Amino acid sequence: MNILVLNCGSSSLRFQIIQTDLQLIEKDADRRLATGRVSQIGTEALITCQAAGHPKVKLDAPLRDHHAAIDWVLRWIVSPESKIEAIRSLADIHAVGHRVVHGGERFIISERLTPEIIAAIEDCMELAPLHNPANLRGIRATLKLLGEGIPQVAVFDTSFHTTMPATSYLYAIPYQFYRRHKIRRYGFHGTSHRYVSRRYAQLRKLSMEEVNVITLHLGNGCSACAIKGGLSLDTSMGFTPLEGLVMGTRSGDIDPAIMDYLSRREGLTSADIDTLLNKESGLLGLSGLTADMRELLQEEAENEDRRAHLAIDIFCTRVKKYVGAYYAEMGGADAVIFTGGIGENSGVIRERICSGLECLGLVLDRNRNNEIPSGEGGEISKENSRLRAYVIPTDEELMIARDTARILSGVSPAASPPGTEPKD
Repeated sequence: MNILVLNCGSSSLRFQIIQTDLQLIEKDADRRLATGRVSQIGTEALITCQAAGHPKVKLDAPLRDHHAAIDWVLRWIVSPESKIEAIRSLADIHAVGHRVVHGGERFIISERLTPEIIAAIEDCMELAPLHNPANLRGIRATLKLLGEGIPQVAVFDTSFHTTMPATSYLYAIPYQFYRRHKIRRYGFHGTSHRYVSRRYAQLRKLSMEEVNVITLHLGNGCSACAIKGGLSLDTSMGFTPLEGLVMGTRSGDIDPAIMDYLSRREGLTSADIDTLLNKESGLLGLSGLTADMRELLQEEAENEDRRAHLAIDIFCTRVKKYVGAYYAEMGGADAVIFTGGIGENSGVIRERICSGLECLGLVLDRNRNNEIPSGEGGEISKENSRLRAYVIPTDEELMIARDTARILSGVSPAASPPGTEPKD
């Protein structure tokens, strides 16, 4: 089964074609046929695409919206120039899997798209005004371009975290705001946390019920997740992706009174503050230089830049605090798992985060940590480490493709039991 995986952002589109089915999933033998990205949709879009075994192709094209971008992608996929094995026409695309950021409390598993499911995703729009509209534009464009005969599946970032108990997801604000407006912690990056926890189980030959780990998705966006018995117990992102760890341009946790204070002292509107916290804070705001961790590490090493050093230290300290908190909340854990662009590729950051966690039994093996190849996973703790540490590259697109294949084969992805519901 050839599955087109789509991840639509506000002005971008990422896609992959993955060949998978129940037998390939069982053998862990899925095949990636092509990957690509379209950015700056709405202007002269920048396009990068690559068929497996062939060089990357970079070009640009005037793409006014997501419909035009997906139309371009589909034309490229079936063109002789793409050189994609096993794809000769649109009939060779058997299904489409969509990343949908927010499923609210409604979606606890991935779902095949129907008019009713699409309407329910629309109902979540207010909870994710920056993300769900783009996801829906991708869904609608694909329906128009491929027709309703091609099955499509939505995979939700939030669904993995629907197992959190009320003690994890409720905020200590008047309860009626949860009842009226569903203000609560939802969590994000769920597809990534779900993938790496299952990959860990596979590596250790464990059942999911035996998985007790703390997963760290560290990239431009960052989140931590406490996974106990294979289920999400708690996570750092909240009502929106702004809460939790320090990120590339997001502040993470702050005192909420700061917003009113800034409004009065600086004359900032609520929209100004939203922009400040989401796009001008985090590593960028602290360093005054960049949101890119690689550039900050370079500035620190080559120029001894004080604010670059400060930004990196604050980033690592915040991660360390969450690891300690989740370790206590879980009553102990077996491993810490690093993933995401920073987590997978920066041995320096991993070492700084692990430094001081010896009190929890984590003993880092520096040689393993420094020598692990980019894009590959493995253990980075010493043999005698009570709390293990692993690098496991995430693969959200593969998880989306696998969920799509399972649903269309009549095998629904395992529904996690819902979290503990609050009692009035």
